[in-house]
Amino acid sequence: MKGIIYDGETAGVREGLETKEVGPAEVKVEMVAAGVCHSDLSVIDGTIKWQAPAVLGHEGAGIISEVGSEVDSLEPGDHVVLSTLASCGHCEWCSSGHPTFCRSSIGNMRHAFTLDGEPTWDFAATSVFAQETVVRAIQAVKIPDDVPLESACLIGCGVITGVGTVFNKTPVEPGQAAAVFGVGGIGLNVIQALRIKGAAPIIAVDTNPSKEALARQFGATHFIDASEGGGVEAVRAALPTEENVIAQFMGAGGVAYSYDCVGHPAVVSDAVDVLDWGGLCVVVGVPGPDARLDIPINKLNLVERAITGCRYGSSRPHHDIPQLIGLYRSGQLLLDELVTETYPLEAFDQVVHDMHEGRLARGVLKF
Repeated sequence: MKGIIYDGETAGVREGLETKEVGPAEVKVEMVAAGVCHSDLSVIDGTIKWQAPAVLGHEGAGIISEVGSEVDSLEPGDHVVLSTLASCGHCEWCSSGHPTFCRSSIGNMRHAFTLDGEPTWDFAATSVFAQETVVRAIQAVKIPDDVPLESACLIGCGVITGVGTVFNKTPVEPGQAAAVFGVGGIGLNVIQALRIKGAAPIIAVDTNPSKEALARQFGATHFIDASEGGGVEAVRAALPTEENVIAQFMGAGGVAYSYDCVGHPAVVSDAVDVLDWGGLCVVVGVPGPDARLDIPINKLNLVERAITGCRYGSSRPHHDIPQLIGLYRSGQLLLDELVTETYPLEAFDQVVHDMHEGRLARGVLKF
């Protein structure tokens, strides 16, 4: 079969790929659609260090073709969204509803494939850029057959991360102000989750002015072009706060919540600066391994601002994915609108080019 292989320097379509045998607690999935996420590109450019050769892709949906001997919750023919969260399902964190804290859910690389007979690594416990993949059964969440898989595949990373960050990490109340830094696949889903929760205003910040239309479509009430800097001042200017209040010690009158969807220390710093006293900044973006944050401590402790990280939307996939499907079917959650364009597997280089050009909310590969 074919798949997109990272060889240590670049990535492209290769033939001669085979999956491992299905283990007792695993399932084999015939892939139908896969979103191309910046995390995949981060492997190629070295931001995320990964063993090679490896099959890329981590945002996918497909149809179960084989189940292991211990699997009784899924069967061949089921339509599923795949989660990257290969949690154990029984530790104290999984049992208490915090699978993103599960120690076995990260750094668990496997030789899940062979390429021309040689062992080949998986990526993010999923490797959905292949015609078939084998994952733990706990990673496959059944969805109704009438939900388009080319839209549903995006739930597996961009949607559950962005929406989950708002739903699971920040207790947003109607009318509270929020700022979202970075209007990519994650940022758009943070924005639409804020819309669903009733936040107002919702201020989107990006250095690419062409992102404004999408940001507003998904729920942003304001858009700030930060290509020339000045994003902090522009966010504050968009809020109904008197200037003499803003000018007080450590600033005041900012947003209740800010979200860094970029993963750059300077952006995180700006996201903290736009907070009101008592506000919370959530770091969602993933920088390189050597990135460091330098923020005056008194911007936090004296005014009770806080910074927190959020992995994979602090999600509980078997709870959150059905919830997201329900919101989609009710018209509240935009999924189809996230798919800017679909491509065959062989057009992977074109997807990468279009992403670098800022043309896509999400590009989706179809098998």
